[in-house]
Amino acid sequence: MSKKEVLNNTELKHGMAPIHNNLRIHYVDAGSGDKTIVLLHGFPQTWWEWRLIIPRLVNAGFRVIAPDYRGAGDSWRPPAGYDKRTMAGDIHQLIKEHLQIKGPVIMAGHDIGLMVAYAYAQEYREDVSHLIVIDAPLPGTLAFDKIRSDHRVWHFSFHNVPDLPEFLIAGREREYLQAFFNYRIFNTGAIDSEDLDVFVSAYSAPGAIRAGLEVYRAFDQDIKDNRAQLQKNGKLAIPVLAIGGQISTSGSIMKEMMEEVADQVTSVRIPGTAHWIAEENPEVFLSEVLRFLQ
Repeated sequence: MSKKEVLNNTELKHGMAPIHNNLRIHYVDAGSGDKTIVLLHGFPQTWWEWRLIIPRLVNAGFRVIAPDYRGAGDSWRPPAGYDKRTMAGDIHQLIKEHLQIKGPVIMAGHDIGLMVAYAYAQEYREDVSHLIVIDAPLPGTLAFDKIRSDHRVWHFSFHNVPDLPEFLIAGREREYLQAFFNYRIFNTGAIDSEDLDVFVSAYSAPGAIRAGLEVYRAFDQDIKDNRAQLQKNGKLAIPVLAIGGQISTSGSIMKEMMEEVADQVTSVRIPGTAHWIAEENPEVFLSEVLRFLQ
C-alpha cells in the first residue's frame, strides 16, 4: 500500500519501485489523465522541486509521475550507475514495468534531470511523445563544452574531485545548499526555509552527498554516450521545448544547444527567473509548458 498525502488539494501517492537488488526508486504519482508527464528534478533537489507544478498539471488533466532519481531523496543510493543512460534506464523500468504505463509519455527534466530526460528520449524513442528540457547544459554538445569553463558553473569542477567535496560539505549541508541556491537565483523567496529543510534533510542522509556528486563525476561518460547515440540514431524527431531562465547561465544557449540534437525545437525564456524556474515563476513556466503540449 503506497503512502498518500495531499498537496494543494491534490492527492499524491508515494511508492517505491524495485529496479534491482541494490536499487529502489521513490516516486510520486498524481492525477489520472490519459496523458502522462514525467518530471525529473536536478541537484541539489528531489521530487519536491515540482511541488508548485504537480497540482496544476493534474488540474490541467495530466497524470504526473515525479521520481527521485537514483541516489536522491528517498531513492536508494547505490555506489555506481550515475551515467545518465543508466539513470534513464531506471526511469524506464519505473514507468513501463512497475507502473505499467502504456504508450509514450512526456519527459520533462530540469538541471541533471534534463540530462536524464534527454538520454531517455534518445534511448527509448518510441516511448516519448514530447521532451521538455529546463535550464542546463547537455553533455556532448558544443554548448556544454563552451559553458563548462564559465566561472558560474564552478561546481562542475568542484563536484568532480573525488572525496574532498564530501569531506568539506559534511556537517555543513545546510550552508552549502543555501549558498548553492542563492548563487543562481532571481526570486530569492522562491525556495524558503521550509523548502530548504526538505532538501537539507535529503542531502544530509548517509551517502546522499556522495550520490549527488556522482552525477557530475559521470559527465565524461555522458559526453561519450550522447555523442555515440546521436551518431547512431540521429537527432530527435519529437517536439522539444527548451526553457531557459531570464538571467541564468544556461538560458541564452538552450535553443542552439537543443538544435544540435533535435529537429523540432521551440525555445522560451521565463521572466523573473534564474536557474530554479519551476519555483521562481511557476505561473509562466506552466503556461508555456501547456501551450507547447496543446
